[in-house]
Parts: sequence; C-alpha cells; structure tokens
Amino acid sequence: MRILVCIKRVPAPGARIVLSEDAQAIDTRLLSFTVSPHEECAVEEGVRLAEVSNGTVTVLTLGPPEAEEQLRAALAVGAHRAVLIPTDGSDWDPLSTATAITTAIRGLESDSEFDLILFGNESADAGGYQVGIRVGRALGRPVVSGIKGIETADGSATLRKESASGSEIYQVPLPAVVAVREGINLPRYPTLKGRLNAKKVEVEVSEQDRVGSGQTLVRLITPVQEVSDTRILPDESAVVDLFEELQVVK
Repeated sequence: MRILVCIKRVPAPGARIVLSEDAQAIDTRLLSFTVSPHEECAVEEGVRLAEVSNGTVTVLTLGPPEAEEQLRAALAVGAHRAVLIPTDGSDWDPLSTATAITTAIRGLESDSEFDLILFGNESADAGGYQVGIRVGRALGRPVVSGIKGIETADGSATLRKESASGSEIYQVPLPAVVAVREGINLPRYPTLKGRLNAKKVEVEVSEQDRVGSGQTLVRLITPVQEVSDTRILPDESAVVDLFEELQVVK
C-alpha cells in the first residue's frame, strides 16, 4: 500500500497560550511544539498498515520551517518520506490549507495514487474538523471521519466508527481519505536507530501559493481562566456551614 499521512505542528498539550500584543497571533517564544494527538495516531496507523502490506508511508505538513521537527518525528517511528509545504509561520484557514495540500498531493501522485490518505479527526489547536473532508472532496474520493478502526483487503477499506449506540461500520473503495481519532492505537516511541535514520532523510519541499478564502482574522481571544477555591475545614460542623453557604441545605 502507498499511504500518505497529513500532520500538523501544534503547541504541546497543557502549554500556557499567550497572545501577541495585537491579538493577531500566538506568542510562540516560550512554547514547545508537537504533532497533534489525533495525527500522531494517524502516523502510527499508517506505519502499521504499511508494515502488513509491505507498503510505504509519506508524511506531509503545512507549516513554518520549524515543522521539519514534527516530520522527522514521524520518520523516526517508521515513515519513509517527508514533505513540507512551507509557510511564513502565520496560521492558514481551512480552505487555504486544504487547497494547498490537495495541490501538493496531486504533484506527489504524478506516478501513482496513494491508496489511503490519513488525517487526524481535528487539530489540537484550531479544532476545525474541515481540512481532511475538504481534501477528500477536492480529490473526488470517499472520505469518512471519526474512525477508530481500519482494515484493508481486496482494494477496499473497512472502517469502524464509535457512536452512542455502539459502532458504525463503513466499507469504502480505495483510494480513500480517512480521518482517525485518538485511541485508534497506541503510538510507538521512536528507537535510537529510528531517530538516527530520520536525520538522514531529506525533507522535500513543495511550494504552494496561499489561496484566498474570503475569511479575515479579526482577533484571537483566550478563554477565561477558571480559578478554584480550596478550603481546609477544621471540623464536621464547618461542613454544614459550608453547605448552607452554598445553599445545598437550608
């Protein structure tokens, strides 16, 4: 199988997000970055499927030059090829991102199509749920999101999606586009050999123009910080007083 996995460079989970003075961007000076968790699972799933089918895995990302670090992280766990769509570091909206990725994919498929294109269900920062679906539509291929299980055989993929009532099963012909959810697998840790090999792989660059989408960033807003109040109660009677204060009992 020939598999492509699209990933995104995002701030590390739990990081304190600080905005620039004009509220137009995130101040990244003190942030560390990683691969978005859903996409980390997408990389693992791609590598697993390639191992079974003796296939290859290409990883692709759109982002600043520093995003090469996330591409090499994917190479270290088993991907074979890495492609960077470079940006100036500004955040691209879903339409612009999907258009650039679609064009890059068509260039990578000049010799043969990818059997499977994997995305994370949504990115950990923007959470837009759009890019994978837009790319699938633009390529004219079946696309399913929210997937927690993938099996391939005889030119088709069987996809499992969890729902409130149980599981939904989809069978789609290949090539297809699939957005996976965190928990579909447990991503492996890179070995020392994998890290060393990843440093030797040349990251390919696919220059793409930013296509206007008509959307304009007004400003970014960080959510209100929740402050918890902790009290140490001296005895049981203080519990009753506290309940009365909270109007739990009267």
